[in-house]
Amino acid sequence: MEKKPDLIEFTSEDGEIVLFSVTGQVKIAGTDYLLVTDNSMDSGEEEAYILKKLEEKDGQSVYSMVEEEEELSAISKVFEETLEDIDIEMGH
Repeated sequence: MEKKPDLIEFTSEDGEIVLFSVTGQVKIAGTDYLLVTDNSMDSGEEEAYILKKLEEKDGQSVYSMVEEEEELSAISKVFEETLEDIDIEMGH
């Protein structure tokens, strides 16, 4: 039986709610990061993003997109090493 991916609702800065599939999770220096994919693209290809946990608020985790280039590159390498069998193009 195939395991279904965990899903997470993400609210963008402009208030749009996006549903992501959680592909991986790592904790680095006490900070949780999620590798998520969005397969709602018209082309059928998945695009990947990295979310960084900021805080817990009312029992819910609050995440933001990792956009700083140095942090994104470092965390991407960690996910590439831990999830070698996944071929995903990282989006910004």
